Amino acid sequence: MVNDDGTARVERPGTAKAERPGTTTGKAKGRPRGRPRSFDRETALERALLAFWEHGYEATSVSDLTRVMDIGTPSLYAAFGDKRSLFEEVVQVYGTRYGSFTDLALAEEPTARAAVERMLREAATAYTEPGHPHGCLVVHAAANCSTPEVEQSLRDRRNANIAAFESRIRADVAAGVLPPDTDVAALARHTGAMIQGMSQQSRDGASREELEAVAEIAMSIWPRTGTHTG
Repeated sequence: MVNDDGTARVERPGTAKAERPGTTTGKAKGRPRGRPRSFDRETALERALLAFWEHGYEATSVSDLTRVMDIGTPSLYAAFGDKRSLFEEVVQVYGTRYGSFTDLALAEEPTARAAVERMLREAATAYTEPGHPHGCLVVHAAANCSTPEVEQSLRDRRNANIAAFESRIRADVAAGVLPPDTDVAALARHTGAMIQGMSQQSRDGASREELEAVAEIAMSIWPRTGTHTG
């Protein structure tokens, strides 16, 4: 074998020979390129959740997220996709971990009135407890949001809650638990307004006791009929 200048090439002992077709090297085939993730995904996701909850969707930048999650931008995109995809996952986790009291009250209580009363009472506690931002992420994250898809997604979630309230109220009217002349749509929307308002009040500094008092007044307007109670 010769060098590029035409002189004879001398192979030193121990020098690796050029690979020939069909030969193998010491490198394992199929090994993933790059280093594996060196962070805990669930911990990083929880940190992102708290950041979005505290500052909202629009005001939380990718650089804010990588800082609080303690990961690099490539790792964020590899593990969670873009900012919007990460937020969608955050909202799912929030609904299970922090916001499930609404669905549980509607599913477990025998009447709409009992469900809403429980829901407002538990909201007063959940929205003011220490250890995480106050209020509701789904309500607060929509503030000043200029991303239409995110804004619509959050709006759809809030409207779905109102639809669920309306369904339970309508069922109670049909069963005679509530008067037949009950304005079902207005009562459902009043409930939604209370939940959203309590969220904002908690962020403005209202205490659990103050929100419980608001919830009590809200329930005082609920109609009753016959001997049925909520």
